[in-house]
Amino acid sequence: HAQAASFNCDKAKTTTEHTICEHLKINDADVKMATTYSILKRLVPTRTRGMIQDEQVKWLRLRNECGDSVQCLTDVYQLRQQKLEIYLERVYQKGPF
Repeated sequence: HAQAASFNCDKAKTTTEHTICEHLKINDADVKMATTYSILKRLVPTRTRGMIQDEQVKWLRLRNECGDSVQCLTDVYQLRQQKLEIYLERVYQKGPF
C-alpha cells in the first residue's frame, strides 16, 4: 500500500480509506488536499484556522459517507480542494507577508 497524506494506508480501517488507497487518482487527490490544508493552516489567523478545521471535520464526515464510490470520492475531494484554494487565494491577495 502507498502512503496517503492524511493517513497511513497500512492502517486503513474503513471502506472509504481502503478505496482511497486502492485508487491512485483519489490517493493523489488526498495528498494534494492534505498538503494544501496543512499549508493553509499555517498561513491564516487563529480564528480562520478554527473555522477551516471545523469545515475539515465536516468534510471528513461527508467523505466517509462515500464508502467505495470512486465517483463520490473524486467529487468530494475536488470540492474540498476548490474551497481550500479559495482560502489560499485570499491569503495571496491580502498577504500575511
